[in-house]
Amino acid sequence: MMSSAGDQLCLNICSSESSPPSNTKNRLTTQQRWASKKRKLSSPEELRGGRGGGGGIKTSSLFKHNPDIPNVHRPLVSQVKEKIFTSDSFSDLHLHPHLVATLNKVLNVSTLTSVQKQTIPALLSGQDAVVRSQTGSGKTLCYAVPLVQSLQCIQPKVSRADGPLALVIVPTRELAQQTFQTFQKLLKPFTWIVPGVLMGGEKRKAEKARIRKGINILVSTPGRLVDHIKNTLSIAFSAVRWLILDEADRTLDLGFEKDLTVILNSLNSTGPARQNVLLSATLTNSVSRLADVCLKDPVSIHVSGAPSSDLTTTVTSDPKAAGQSESFAVPEALKQFVVVVPSKIRLVCLAAFILDKCKFSQNNKLIVFVSSCEVTEFLHSLLTSVLSGPSANHKLSFLRLHGNMKQEERSEVFQRFAASHSGVLLCTDVAARGLDLPQVTWIIQFTPPTSTAEYVHRVGRTARIGERGSSLLFLTPAEMAFISELANHNISLSEMKLQKILSSLMMDDAYKGRGKYHSKSSSKALEQEVRERATVLQTEFENSVHSDAPSLQAAKKALQSYLRAYTTYPAHLKHIFHIRSLHLGHAAKSFGLRDAPRGLASTGGPGAKNKEHRKPAGSPGKNQNKMAGKKRFHPGQREARLVRSEFSSGLEAADAAKKKKKKLSRSEDE
Repeated sequence: MMSSAGDQLCLNICSSESSPPSNTKNRLTTQQRWASKKRKLSSPEELRGGRGGGGGIKTSSLFKHNPDIPNVHRPLVSQVKEKIFTSDSFSDLHLHPHLVATLNKVLNVSTLTSVQKQTIPALLSGQDAVVRSQTGSGKTLCYAVPLVQSLQCIQPKVSRADGPLALVIVPTRELAQQTFQTFQKLLKPFTWIVPGVLMGGEKRKAEKARIRKGINILVSTPGRLVDHIKNTLSIAFSAVRWLILDEADRTLDLGFEKDLTVILNSLNSTGPARQNVLLSATLTNSVSRLADVCLKDPVSIHVSGAPSSDLTTTVTSDPKAAGQSESFAVPEALKQFVVVVPSKIRLVCLAAFILDKCKFSQNNKLIVFVSSCEVTEFLHSLLTSVLSGPSANHKLSFLRLHGNMKQEERSEVFQRFAASHSGVLLCTDVAARGLDLPQVTWIIQFTPPTSTAEYVHRVGRTARIGERGSSLLFLTPAEMAFISELANHNISLSEMKLQKILSSLMMDDAYKGRGKYHSKSSSKALEQEVRERATVLQTEFENSVHSDAPSLQAAKKALQSYLRAYTTYPAHLKHIFHIRSLHLGHAAKSFGLRDAPRGLASTGGPGAKNKEHRKPAGSPGKNQNKMAGKKRFHPGQREARLVRSEFSSGLEAADAAKKKKKKLSRSEDE
């Protein structure tokens, strides 16, 4: 039966159809009272107390109408592993004693890793090389040590006036800064060799001054270097003897092929014979093509091993040989988990996991990977507000890192997180390559990666150089086939149960409801109480999102950005990650939205055909919706803009950037 209030509302609505217009005011008043009553029922106090003192949560559908979570089948795979360290030391390589001392005392390394043992002698002999080894195996020193050793031997001594003798190309600003700092440390005994870095976000005028003054080892992102090639007269490559392409596959994936072409043409037009090196944790067909273009008779160094066999190090003269195997090596000390979470519960599940590791445990550093800048900003604001706000009894440290931040802020965040002993870094894939952030204990992939290679790079931020670490991949029930996709590349995941993660909320009575379940004696009662606490936490998220217009708009923009990113999965993964398999209302819930925003349905994306999301009467016609969708939603165009923004070289003129931002803001608000 309907409640009396419901009957009264129904009577008012029915009578209004035949009543004179003068009754409109009374009808609106009744509707307003009913809406006010609904709002009160959604308050945290009511959720904790239950309606009418009944002691239960009556207003949330967080655990209703979700797809079933099937059992996770864990395929049997032969995990590819690499033996990180060897018994050899740097002193065995006949390096300059000051260089060995610097490695020992400044960088605190003395023992060679497997890839270093094979690569350094090959590069010291003057050969070109393609190097493939797992992330976190010390690939930077593979080329930095022989490079410094070679330059310090030159007689007469190298001087600033010689200009660039070595060029190191990396895809991101953070990796450029990190590589530059490594060279600074290695060159402490050899003060006459000058390193320098060029990257987007820095002042061109200051960079031009440094170039004029003289740089011998030049580390740069591709876009910024091309900008200087075109606009800085004092830059010259006539003396370059080394070219290093680090994270070469990512550089190509980001659309820097044209920039690399400009750089290579500039290098090839003048200068002596050059030694070239390509390095990556994964080698793709595009990297093989690049190797064909810029390497001369290279050796291919590929370090791998299977659990049942000894370490094998492949050194061949064919750079394509290493790329033929589709198996990826991950650190042996890395524990890999997957949790299957219905869309509606993703946000609460993430929050519960963070609370478990950073509030109820100590000295955990977490990196959370998401799909876009907007999602990063939204989650940073929301989690800080709810989990570390004024009402929180324990302050958690949340940082964010993405390509739309100013360079000074990016550098500050990178340094702060590297120096901290605990905390959470929310980021895009801008932090997925090459960065050496110490003591990271957990990698959380809140948004699944777009490839197995990207998965490997993400988890490679932990368990580095023999340390221990863990990773957790979030998947919805519809995305479970990605487990098999990873297994095809010999990557095996263990399941972590959703109930186990959510049960950590039992340790904090801040999320306790009024339900009296004897949770200690009954598993069903425990499950119900966990669900109640999760609903209380979800309600706090929703109240925060709906507290003001800017917060609500930020949530909608983040959801829209998430949906755009979902359309960018490659064709061979579309059967797993397809926009039409998403339930728009459930996805909205994971952004703290109580309902799916109506405007998003017009994009032709998820939920457009669902009965739950039908357009109300008086909405634009079918053809108009199509036109609106075309105007607002261009997957290819959005993908290019989204991906490029993550690794922006910072070359856009200020006025152009402002115009672009205003134009994008207007289209988002439409």
